[in-house]
Amino acid sequence: MLSIALAGKPNAGKSTFYTAATMAEVDVANYPFTTIDANRGVSYVRTECPCLQRDERCTSDNCRDGKRYVPIELLDVAGLVPGAHEGKGLGNQFLDELTNADVIVNVVDASGGTNEKGEPVDIGAHDPLEDIDFIEEEMDLWLAGIVENNWESVERKSRSPGFDIDDVLADMLSGFGASPTAIATILRDLEYPEDPIQWTDEHREALARDVREKTKPIVVAANKIDVAPEENVERLLELDKPVIPTTAEGELALRRAAEGELVEYDPGDTTLEITGDVNESQRSALEGLAETIDRWDGTGVQGALNYAVYDLLEHITAYPVQDASKWSDGSGNVLPDAFLLPSGSTPVDLAYAVHSDIGDGYLHAVDAKSSREVSESHELEEGDVIKIVSTAS
Repeated sequence: MLSIALAGKPNAGKSTFYTAATMAEVDVANYPFTTIDANRGVSYVRTECPCLQRDERCTSDNCRDGKRYVPIELLDVAGLVPGAHEGKGLGNQFLDELTNADVIVNVVDASGGTNEKGEPVDIGAHDPLEDIDFIEEEMDLWLAGIVENNWESVERKSRSPGFDIDDVLADMLSGFGASPTAIATILRDLEYPEDPIQWTDEHREALARDVREKTKPIVVAANKIDVAPEENVERLLELDKPVIPTTAEGELALRRAAEGELVEYDPGDTTLEITGDVNESQRSALEGLAETIDRWDGTGVQGALNYAVYDLLEHITAYPVQDASKWSDGSGNVLPDAFLLPSGSTPVDLAYAVHSDIGDGYLHAVDAKSSREVSESHELEEGDVIKIVSTAS
């Protein structure tokens, strides 16, 4: 399961985002370090289900009339403060938790209602643009410190016959989620001395920065847009970075209203319909949220998760089936499973995602949409429905 981490300074709305995205109860309060121990839960990315191409919708619990929700892990950890890479606040604990994440959502208080330490101030008093690069810089410096602390070992190994700096650095950085292939690619793009003894702090910092960029991509959730000065949101959207306007509180309110059958709303919708018996205050609040999601193309919570997986990580959704004509499993369940795979994945990769035995026994695959056999090197596309024939089936 892919893992998305919520990052940001204290009181930016990470825990509210987490609650809205998982509907799991956590501590949410208006003071720094509400979150001490990391919260882990299951959330979902949303895509269009292939069942829309059939006369009847599928039977999956994760499909709502063609809106398919695919599970991912969501991680909410303690907020960062300036100097986190030096251990200030709960910095080391926070940064350690990020090592297992595949992608990061940087939750920024777009309203400017919290200062750099996460302490409440008047709306607009703090410039949210100052918080954009904050997470990247703290992570870069933290990782640079790890590289620096281990560099003496690299220098010692460089004196041994058969020394390969790619292998040594890949081993050192493997705990940060950097594969040997990723390290090799990063090193090819860097200019550095062949002898590790001649490396400078600038070389090590450049290495740390490139490793972080390639292994921990970041999308910004410009949170609290419902109370943010309009110019703040516009300035954030003008940045040369992926920024998603977000109201985590709005998403949480809508999900709870949907649970109470007050509205018709699914995560990621850009419209809502009031269907229940609501009082005047509730109606006013819901109508305000309707205007917000209409203007900003949703609450942004689902949008940020989707962007993280489908755009930053460049993943697709594929659907394995046993019956190519009915798009079902052996029990007749239509499109029961959906798997997130890196772009460029093949039917063999899908087979291994289902089960290692299925992959080991792979024979061939059939594109259920066209009823044609596809090669093992065929690149899957978003929404493909694939029958895998395996000795282990």
